[in-house]
Amino acid sequence: MARAGHTMYLMTSPVLSGAALPQRALADRLRATFATGVTRPLQWRRRQLDRLALMLRHDAGTLTDAMASDMGKPELEAWLTDVAAVRRDIEGIARHLDGWAAPTAVRVPWPLWPGRAQTVPEPLGAVLVIGPWNYPVRCVVLPLAFALAAGNTAAVKPSELAPATSAVLARLLPAYLDDAAVSVAEGGPDVARSLLEQRWDHVFFTGSGRVGRLVMTAAARHLTPVTLELGGKNPAIVGSPRDVDVVARRLTWGKFLNAGQTCVAPDYALVARAAERPLVEAVVRQLSKFYGDGPGPSPDLARVVNQAHMDRLVGLVRATRGRVVVGGTWDGPSRYFSPTVVADVGWDDPLMQEEIFGPVLPVVTYDDIDDALVEVNRRDKPLALYIYSDDDNLVEKVIAGTSSGSVCTNHNAVQLGVPGLPFGGVGASGLGAYHGKAGFDTFSHTKAVLRRPTHGEVPLVYPPYNSFKRWVLRRAL
Repeated sequence: MARAGHTMYLMTSPVLSGAALPQRALADRLRATFATGVTRPLQWRRRQLDRLALMLRHDAGTLTDAMASDMGKPELEAWLTDVAAVRRDIEGIARHLDGWAAPTAVRVPWPLWPGRAQTVPEPLGAVLVIGPWNYPVRCVVLPLAFALAAGNTAAVKPSELAPATSAVLARLLPAYLDDAAVSVAEGGPDVARSLLEQRWDHVFFTGSGRVGRLVMTAAARHLTPVTLELGGKNPAIVGSPRDVDVVARRLTWGKFLNAGQTCVAPDYALVARAAERPLVEAVVRQLSKFYGDGPGPSPDLARVVNQAHMDRLVGLVRATRGRVVVGGTWDGPSRYFSPTVVADVGWDDPLMQEEIFGPVLPVVTYDDIDDALVEVNRRDKPLALYIYSDDDNLVEKVIAGTSSGSVCTNHNAVQLGVPGLPFGGVGASGLGAYHGKAGFDTFSHTKAVLRRPTHGEVPLVYPPYNSFKRWVLRRAL
């Protein structure tokens, strides 16, 4: 439902549907463009990055309006997460491009002298980026920026569950970028299947683990490498913090940002028993400050993306054996789900069996951190793990005793704001990483090159072998 003052975008644009893909497959067409060499010069790459940043600057309002239409994203929230932060990252990619694309010298052992060795980053070719609905601009435009920075051609498929944003991207990206090198394919699962039947040089997917498995299976038919940005049940472990209000403010913001539909959002709070009541009370106070009192829909809380996700969240809250402290109300027609906190949740509760991906925060207590970490480690490795504690020993114990895509102490989700930190999962939460140089490397092949002259060689390794050659080589090597 669009917020007041936001225009509903249902515009038409050139679309490559599953049934209407050109006779020459899209991957082949983009690979033909790549073969011309047009994408290899750094000047071309920098031009594409500049144009992407310009799009995010000039058309920010169009993009935030579309996101408001799709899922009621507050304008400021959408601008911060999907526009301003992405533009800043793209400008950083452009600044570092010369260094990232430069060959790196490698030492040559003396038996291979004279010679010079180096690694050379080279583009992969034609790549496919499949985006999600929850951050429909960020998770399409940023991977695309890295793909172009590395010198590739690219097809992007925005999510059909964010149709207004998909339509805007389908109109804007070809207008700003080299349309021979970048294509947008709109549509649903049929289009995704059609695209994945083609041979790509890399597939970058952001979404659920269920669909990620399908993407990986399809890519395996062509031995295509993949990057899978998935999710998981990210724990927020809370010790006994000195300032519980600061913890509650940060935890509440990270959990209910985008109505909880964030892959790095805290999925549940794992709280020391002595801190449970103060923390829950502080979170309830913070929710009132953020979104107001009572169950009325707040203009500062995004909406659940569709009815299927609403039904899933309603089912989880109805099935919980925990105690609903606040929230637990919803409105189907507007896709509003109130920020909900559930206390006294056990490890076997329905809320703890799958990633929630919505505005529901279960609170689980622990008496012994070692026992708590056993439970965390019994589950799939999360995309992110958070620790709120002033005890450095506890922080280091948790970091050393767990595995996750990323860790952030005394805050959540903000680790994505450090451009140099790779962003990606481990195990079921993802495969591969991007952001910073990791993003450039994801869309590049690191080619090993050894250059040797035709002179200056001592032919000890060539037949015929004799005792003198054996004697020299055994002592030299």
